[in-house]
Amino acid sequence: MTDVVVGVLALLVGLLLALRGNSAMRVLLALWGAFVGFNLGAALVAAFTDQGYLDSAAGWIAAIVLALVAAGLAYLFFALAVVLAFASMGFVLGQTVGSALGAESPWALIIAGVVGGALLGVLAIVTNLPELVLIVVSAFAGASVAITGLMLLLDAVDLDGVTEARLVADQPAWFVGQLVLAVVGIVVQVRHARRRRMSSVRRTWAGQGRV
Repeated sequence: MTDVVVGVLALLVGLLLALRGNSAMRVLLALWGAFVGFNLGAALVAAFTDQGYLDSAAGWIAAIVLALVAAGLAYLFFALAVVLAFASMGFVLGQTVGSALGAESPWALIIAGVVGGALLGVLAIVTNLPELVLIVVSAFAGASVAITGLMLLLDAVDLDGVTEARLVADQPAWFVGQLVLAVVGIVVQVRHARRRRMSSVRRTWAGQGRV
């Protein structure tokens, strides 16, 4: 049952991020923050107890609390939202690239994710990112999350496999599906963005009602 819940959440958030990452940035970054916070809370409890991922009430409570905190902060504060979003999406992309290059050790994939997250996080801080960067990053990260959710729903992978960072690069059909979804996401988002003038990530945020 837990696999189904996480799978549905991952699929929905991933599809929204891949297909609408720029057009509703404030809301989607908040959703992405909630997704990251949820997984972080569950993973922390699993790491510090003998319980599995979301196998205890404490795991669910920590996941929900961190999801709400991360979502609220990501919605309210531009700098935090962008750093959180790009760092976490960089983590996902770093793991994907590491897996595609043949890395199999969980630690190697975690390191690849941390490097990717750090690079994109720093990039978000020091540059006035063009909207196209958000489109590309959100499309690829969203596709990765969506495909992982679909794999959970179809029992192609379990939560242990996900939390141990075993990704889809060693399964060609899923990997191709992930790439196709990412490309579709980029095309959809670019076509939508061209209906208005593409700008920087900061201006896009401000145009969506910064508080």
